[in-house]
Amino acid sequence: MPKQFANQPRSGIGLPSVLGLAVVVLWLAGAAAGTLGHPSLGMALRAIAILLFASAALRRSSLLAWTFLAMLAGVELGFDTPHFAAQLHFLGDLFLRLIRMIVAPLIFATITTGIAAHSQLRSIGRVALKALIYFEVVTTLGLIIGTLAINISGAGWGMALPASQDTTPAVQAVQTWQQTVVNLFPENIAQAVAQNQILQVAIFSVLFGVALALLPEQKRAPLLSVLQSLADTMFQLTRIIMFLAPIAAGAALAYTVGSLGLVTLLPLVKLVLTYYAALIAFCLLVLIPSLWIFRIPIARFVGAVSEPAAIGFATTTSEAALPLAMERMEEFGVPRWIVSFVIPAGYSFNMTGSSVYLSMAAVFVAQAAGIHLSLAQEIAMLATLMLASKGVAGVPRAVLVVLMATASAIHIPTAPILLILGIDALMDMGRTLMNVVGNCMACAVVARSEGALQDLGQTV
Repeated sequence: MPKQFANQPRSGIGLPSVLGLAVVVLWLAGAAAGTLGHPSLGMALRAIAILLFASAALRRSSLLAWTFLAMLAGVELGFDTPHFAAQLHFLGDLFLRLIRMIVAPLIFATITTGIAAHSQLRSIGRVALKALIYFEVVTTLGLIIGTLAINISGAGWGMALPASQDTTPAVQAVQTWQQTVVNLFPENIAQAVAQNQILQVAIFSVLFGVALALLPEQKRAPLLSVLQSLADTMFQLTRIIMFLAPIAAGAALAYTVGSLGLVTLLPLVKLVLTYYAALIAFCLLVLIPSLWIFRIPIARFVGAVSEPAAIGFATTTSEAALPLAMERMEEFGVPRWIVSFVIPAGYSFNMTGSSVYLSMAAVFVAQAAGIHLSLAQEIAMLATLMLASKGVAGVPRAVLVVLMATASAIHIPTAPILLILGIDALMDMGRTLMNVVGNCMACAVVARSEGALQDLGQTV
């Protein structure tokens, strides 16, 4: 085992688990006491639960822990001081404005460098083509499964939104399919960026990346270096903005609970349950059949990916698991030259967990706003997500970037996204786990299709 992972704590029930259980029990007991007519006792128990959680968050200095703490505090604030909590909506608006600010440059930088940096597509030929086709098929199936799951559960229907939030999209003129196709392509990229037309920005980025990849190395390298620096800068800016996510999540829940009461949390709980049910369905209907079709030993594969997947789940960032995932796939028998192409490319083009999340969240937003999407609108949404999701960053909560852009592109309101922000940390854990597993599986599938999967008898 690599040195950097050798000293990690072993799984088991420790102090953090006991403390977390105590927080949950105390807070639920406080909520029950308040409901049964003992408000002072209920408030005291909930306050103790929040203080215990805060002490744990201070020791861990984890963004995930702080987000959960802010969510709990936001619910409490909205429950105890609804008038004050209703004034905190501006914090969520500020966060959403910052998210919108980084959409276009982040999508442009990630898609362009994702294509141009792999100019060896021409030399590795079949492997690149197979990988890209596999990425597209799997992520499209993820989008479809997410859409079907949220339509079946209807988690967003009946969700009351505060009257101050404008949830009615502007009336749009009906366009012909020819006009729709024409409008996919920008006539002015600056205008597309200014108007936040993310699909036009994504298509321009794809064309730009292909053109850059076709240039000779000496002409491509300087611009590619600049674009890679831009991508790294946008990743860093995304991380900086995401430090505000706990505040925005807490403010969003405080405003929602203060305006509408605790009943508004039920659809969010239903959304989380629907999402993890959709991930299980994705594994059963897509991942396991793929392993079976390509004759990849399921038990050995699970053993190989379990550790990097656990790291991704715990940190809610796919990037944290990338080095170990590449090492485990080499040990599994995938040649290094395939691993070095497929896994990094997958971090831009094969975000399977993100695809399920994106389609589900977009439909949930429409349902929460009382908008009935037609089949044609859902197909258009899937087409938009199919391309826009290729720019999802591998950092926590970055799906919100694409979700905000997609909401604008398919003319659904963005206000309900603030509600999703409150439970986004829970969704992100499943998203990153599935992204890591999906990219590792893409490595094995491509290697098997090339007859290059070796040492399957080796213990991994």
